[in-house]
Amino acid sequence: MSGYSGSEPLGRTAALDGTTVSARSQAASASQSHRLRSGGLIDRQQPLQFSFDGKVMSGFAGDTLASALVANGVKLVARSFKYHRPRGIITAGSEEPSALVEMRSGARKEANTRATTQELYDGLVAQSQNRWPSLRRDVMSINQLFSPIFVAGFYYKTFMWPAKFWEAIYEPIIRRAAGLGKSAALPDPDHYDKAWAHCDVLVVGGGAAGLSAALAAGRAGSRVILVEEDNRLGGRLLSDGGEIDGMHAEEWVRRTSEELASLENVRIMVRTALFGVYDGGVYTALERVNDHVPVPAPHQVRQRVWRIVARRSVVTAGAIERPIAFPGNDRPGVMMASAVRTYVHRFAAMPGRKVALFTNNDDGWRTVEAVQQAGGDIAAVIDPRGKVPAEYQALAELSDLRVLAGGVSDVKGGVDGVRGVVVTDNHGRKQQIDADCLAVSGGWNPNVGLSCFHRGKPVWRDDIAAFIPGDAPKGMVMAGAARGEFSLGACLRDGHAAGAAAAAECGASGNAGDASEAGDEVYAISPLWQVKAKGKAFVDFQHDVTVSDVTLAQREGFESVEHLKRYTTLGMATDQGKTSNITGLAIMADATGRTIPQTGTTIYRPPYAPVAIGALAGHHRDESFHAWRLTPSHHWAAARGAVFVDTGLWKRAQWYPQPGEKDWIESVTREVLAVRNGVGFCDVSTLGKVDVRGADAGTFLDRVYINAFSS
Repeated sequence: MSGYSGSEPLGRTAALDGTTVSARSQAASASQSHRLRSGGLIDRQQPLQFSFDGKVMSGFAGDTLASALVANGVKLVARSFKYHRPRGIITAGSEEPSALVEMRSGARKEANTRATTQELYDGLVAQSQNRWPSLRRDVMSINQLFSPIFVAGFYYKTFMWPAKFWEAIYEPIIRRAAGLGKSAALPDPDHYDKAWAHCDVLVVGGGAAGLSAALAAGRAGSRVILVEEDNRLGGRLLSDGGEIDGMHAEEWVRRTSEELASLENVRIMVRTALFGVYDGGVYTALERVNDHVPVPAPHQVRQRVWRIVARRSVVTAGAIERPIAFPGNDRPGVMMASAVRTYVHRFAAMPGRKVALFTNNDDGWRTVEAVQQAGGDIAAVIDPRGKVPAEYQALAELSDLRVLAGGVSDVKGGVDGVRGVVVTDNHGRKQQIDADCLAVSGGWNPNVGLSCFHRGKPVWRDDIAAFIPGDAPKGMVMAGAARGEFSLGACLRDGHAAGAAAAAECGASGNAGDASEAGDEVYAISPLWQVKAKGKAFVDFQHDVTVSDVTLAQREGFESVEHLKRYTTLGMATDQGKTSNITGLAIMADATGRTIPQTGTTIYRPPYAPVAIGALAGHHRDESFHAWRLTPSHHWAAARGAVFVDTGLWKRAQWYPQPGEKDWIESVTREVLAVRNGVGFCDVSTLGKVDVRGADAGTFLDRVYINAFSS
């Protein structure tokens, strides 16, 4: 992958196939200061225009809103909830805690949309939120000056006096300040749907393990549904690449996807996120049918909620990279190392011209190779372990890599992003590194949430410093990174074995084939949860929960993880603490002198990701909120202008107004006189009865009604 050099603009001339792109594509590429000249999974033949806070920018088909902002050099995208601190893009997936925006406008305006999952389309309109009058100059950022007051549980300790101020002053101010974005004040014009699906094996996640599981189960002959929240299959293979069965990972994904699509017993559902696990093998998933277009086509739904009934499920939901708590870790330009690789490899967008890496594990070192291959500069690698992993020794020597044994103790910068990184080495000496992007990797947390929705408890593994699934719901197994298997080879084998076993348990007897082969990368980690230094070190980026908030909760007696959660609001934001919970629990464990397993985890609850209320309602809205029934005379009455009244589920004609009558009293009086002086009829079929006769009539009714009719 070619890249840029010095101050030369990124992105100039070539499409992926090397052909000359259109003039519009050239102009789009030239306007994107951080777009790589080539590479990525974007379509440079389809330039797109979008606006963010009124500024028109360009991207390409295949971009997300976040990747397009990165390609345009945008660092500041949001303000935090409590302190209104400047925030940037932190991740590249649905776990994103900071880059939340308002999408669309008017009746279709939707708050708290993750820029990292919103697909780019031509004419997309997005606004930042939780700021006034502008994102760059937010008046409410003055809250940072009052941070000593806004500590954990401050709402239990303040606004107590005088009592009469509560309703008159305090409550109105708090309510106006609450929330992030603003919902539309108009009725939702879009349509939503609900549907049922049945299968033998449900595979959740379309990465290496998920594709292997679906392929094994499909080849064996079982009915398979594969759901993937992204708009394409591949998972981390799209960002980290690798070699599978002697071919590039992207080629393996393409071939595997084609084989799955050719199997009549396999259904692939992209843009579909599983969010609930219930009794009897019932799962709920949200399909984003038309969120990637400006407006759904006529008679098309925007989203659909699926209720999937599966005999077995294989959850291959992967893992989430976790941050490290250190002062300044929330600055725009600080992002997860895996996100940097995603933007570079998948979207051909370079988050910074000079990247520093802070990692405590071998996987983070992948970022060095990714940035350098794209032509970027690695300012330094900060690793508290103090040594280069054997796999990257040659690369470090060849590029004369600067490796520092220590931790990041501060990040210099502000609304314009990172300007420098302060490193404190293992001997306490400090030095500043010039950088405009800091990639951070504190290790990986398997996605255990779906396995815990039935109150299952995850189990701690010391070797990977993370929780893995414990007792999963009946019929569910976890595989791949979701089970703590982080190497590519292990993911492929684990997924294949789980898929084949699930198919066999459902009675499928076909040949599941052999698992694909790949290398087993070494994953070594030295746990590091925080760097103890002066300054605000954030744990929960969305709710502005800091390390000091966690330790304050411990000092004030809120040591239980459930108390910690509610006292500090750790993990209670729209991301449900996907990037923050484990770090917060580890810091509490350290403060109490207990181990992380002894400290435990909070209860996991659905939905796994936010779901629109409209999608949960489906067609049940307005007149269709309840089912309704029509009498035999309904159409006759409607043709004569009847006014109907709802009586239970029935529509009954109440009166028949005629021209000139001012109100219902005149109409009813006329109708009464007509019946008194002539003839009238009334359709009372809604009051009809069913005559049940026979020796077992009572027993039959016992089974129909909750009352005991037989007695």
